[in-house]
Formats: sequence, structure tokens, C-alpha cells
Amino acid sequence: MQACIHRGSHEIGGSCVELQSEGQRLLIDMGLPLEALGDSTQYVPMIDGLDGSDPSLLGVLVSHPHIDHYGLLGHLSPKVHVGMGAAARRIVRAASPFMKKELPFIAEGWNYESGVSFDIGPFRVTPFLVDHSAYDAYSLLVESEGRRLFYSGDFRSLGRKGGLFGKFCANPPLNIHALLLEGTTIGRLEPKVSETMVENRMARLFSRTPGLVMVHSSMQNIDRVVSVFKACRKTSRILIVDLYGAAVLEATGNRNIPQAFWPEMAVYVPRWQLSQARKLSELLERLSKNRISLSRISSDPGRFALMFRPMHMTDLESGQCLAGAAFVYSMWEGYRERGDYARVDRWLEKNEVFLHSIHSSGHAGTGDLQKLVSALNPQKVIPIHSFSPERYREVFPSVEMHDDGEWWEV
Repeated sequence: MQACIHRGSHEIGGSCVELQSEGQRLLIDMGLPLEALGDSTQYVPMIDGLDGSDPSLLGVLVSHPHIDHYGLLGHLSPKVHVGMGAAARRIVRAASPFMKKELPFIAEGWNYESGVSFDIGPFRVTPFLVDHSAYDAYSLLVESEGRRLFYSGDFRSLGRKGGLFGKFCANPPLNIHALLLEGTTIGRLEPKVSETMVENRMARLFSRTPGLVMVHSSMQNIDRVVSVFKACRKTSRILIVDLYGAAVLEATGNRNIPQAFWPEMAVYVPRWQLSQARKLSELLERLSKNRISLSRISSDPGRFALMFRPMHMTDLESGQCLAGAAFVYSMWEGYRERGDYARVDRWLEKNEVFLHSIHSSGHAGTGDLQKLVSALNPQKVIPIHSFSPERYREVFPSVEMHDDGEWWEV
């Protein structure tokens, strides 16, 4: 079995790995780079058969539903099968109608079940559910010709499924020849903030805020939504989501996760979503009992917390909902540092709303990466999904570097 990292050997995001065995091929992830601008066509890796014309390309295995891992699937023929978690597939499809730029079409294929192997041509694939800021995320073990490659995907141990990491390390797959190991945090401070700590910090802020609390986080970061919901419960606030948020929560298929029809939840439909009401009419009807008006929010803003999106800005300002408000930024700081957030920052300053940063990384720190390497005991560790691959040798044994586009033996 041979492998080639088409993208990701020296950067975070845009991951794409090709495996080859007995004349058949399989891709792992097909992500859009984080810095991508304009037409995404320029970022599509040069791989034969993406148009469905080459039967040797058996399919694409998506580790988890983050754009930097699946964002180029729109350039893939529907003839090429796609594997991913069933809930992840539902979430991407549920989110697509709400995006200004529709999300990539995801073809039918294999739905993962953690620990359950399946065969694709000469490849045997075993997915392992992991703790990550994307819901329904997996590491992948791929076997062929007596060789075993383990793709870590993106993972952590500080989220609401953190126990999965310890259980995996206690009973890992054996005889791993190559470990493709994510290293997002290598060269950065060790992540120490857990999802429970995020919940408690938010609860403290909610309790001392007289007005509306706005929390900006990805609605697809289900762990974070649960943290916000639990903080609301502790402080007797009602959590408001929009139709997009309601659709994503419903798509999880997990009724233990907050749902928009719960009594502690409410649905506010911003103007832009109202303009899309025809194609969202069924969802609107299902949630009609929990819909809330702007006037209801402004009459008692301290009663609510809102899962914020920039489309809310005009409504909240015109509805005079911002007196005594607080704003929580709960995402990667890089978005703000590179200027993506300037419009929101100006809006907050104009309305005299203070920004609080409360966040937990979706990625393992060096300590947990070392635990994974120790548990798997691979013959070689291959850097991927890191801006500091040269530092792997400082912390891991048996590191083998490979550049983008380079084929190597597993």
C-alpha cells in the first residue's frame, strides 16, 4: 500500500490523502484550505478520476464535517462514493440551504459505525468515533496488503466526549505501520480549557449580565451549543436559535441534545431567513409554537441568550435589544486576527457591547498527541495538519517527513 499527502503536510486545513493498493485508490478527506479565496477550483488537487471517469478511484472517506476536510467535495462527481458519519452527513445537508454559498454536494456512500469495519475493494476501513468540535468525527484505520495506516483526523480529550480518548488509548488497534498524526497545536500553548470550563465561565458571565447575552460560535459545534444551553439552565435564561440552528440540532438525530422545540429553547427568525421562507416552510411550521418575536426579546432581554450570527446585527439594533448586553466570542481567535471579524467588532463598539472570549480548542495538545503515539506505537509517525511539522521530531519517536505530492510506502 502506498500513500500520498496531496495537501496538509505543511499546513492546517485543506487535508487530502490518497491511498493506492492493487491498482485501486481511496481518498481520505478533500478539504478546502483555510486561507482559500475566490473560486475553489484552484485548490482542487490533481487526482485522476474526480470526474467519475476512472473506476480505480473507489471513493472518498471524510473524517469529519469541517470545511477544511470536506470543502472540495463539490468538485467530485456524484458517481464517486463518499463515506462519513451518518449524523455528519445529515448535518451538512441540513445546513446547506442556509448558506450564501451552498455547501458541497455529498454523494451517497458508506455511513460509519464506530469500531465496525467495512471493505472497499482491497481496503478494509475501521472508523473510531473521537472527541472533536465537529459532531460525529472519526479517526480511520485503513488496511491493505498486510499494511495498516492510521489517520488520526482531528481530535481532542477536553470536550464532552473526552472519555473516548482514554478508552481508545487503553485498547488501541495493534501493529500500526504508519500514523498520519494531526498537529494543529504543536508550536502553540497547550490547550487547557475544557468544555465544562467553558460552560462554567459562560454561566458566571450570564449571571452578571443584565441584558441579552449573544454567543457567537458555530452551530455545528454541538458541544459548544450544549455548553451554552447548560449555562442558560444554570442562570434561568432561554436559549434562542434561528432556523439554521434548529435544523442542525434536529439533524444530529440525538434527542439528548438541546432541540428547538424544548420549553427552555426559542426560535427567532431573522429577516434574511424570512426571505427564504418558502423553502423553509415545513421547518417553520414544525417550530411555530416556539417562535419568538423581536419585541418579546427587547421587552426582557436579560431573560435570553442568543446563538448569534452576523445576520442578527441589524435586527437586534433596530429592535433596541442591546442595552446591558454582553457578547461572547467562542471560536478560533485566528478569524479575528486575520480581519474576518472587523464588521462585527465595529458593530459591537458602536453599540457599546463588550466582547468576552470564552473558547475551548477542538484539537489535542502535545501531551495527548504523545499519549496517542504511545498507545498506537506505530513504526513511523507522519506529520499532517500542522504548520510546524519540523517540530514533530522534538516530541515523537520515529518521525518520517513527507512533502505534498510525494508517494511513499506505508
